[in-house]
Amino acid sequence: MLKLTLDMDDVLANTHEKLIDIVLNDFSTNLTHEDFQGAGLRELLHPKQQKRLHKIMNTPGFFSDIAVKEGAVETVSKLSQFYEVYVATACMEFPNSFQDKFQWLKRHFSLIPWTNIVFCGYKSIIHSDYLIDDHPRNLVPFQGKGILFSAAHNRQETRFQRVSNWAEVAELFIPYT
Repeated sequence: MLKLTLDMDDVLANTHEKLIDIVLNDFSTNLTHEDFQGAGLRELLHPKQQKRLHKIMNTPGFFSDIAVKEGAVETVSKLSQFYEVYVATACMEFPNSFQDKFQWLKRHFSLIPWTNIVFCGYKSIIHSDYLIDDHPRNLVPFQGKGILFSAAHNRQETRFQRVSNWAEVAELFIPYT
């Protein structure tokens, strides 16, 4: 069976939307929700705001209540019929995220066994047939086929095949009979 590895943040989980909400509700800014659809956080925020956001992200509980991307649960369930599904998520940058992310995955994606969840730093260690990720830096060293999940911060990237939502993932990976 082919192996399909999925990133968590901004692929399964709508992390970017939670960050936007925090910036718009808790930061002093003139930015609008539309501004964040066309540019990444690093492009729009002042370094002091980025530092503050980084500190918030490292707070226990931050990753526990992030919304699931629309269509992800249903599509992953269907994918598991055809692929050995894994999740690889970075958690070393935010050490407090481990427990939150593990519980989040158990709650929303209980069909993925704990043995198929990889917490890591750099994803170059992943050996799978496919990796769906929103960060090109994870796809560049990947030995299988990398698929870029569209996000504001990767809109200029052209090196990888791209999917924009879970319906496109289903279309690409689920054989219809």
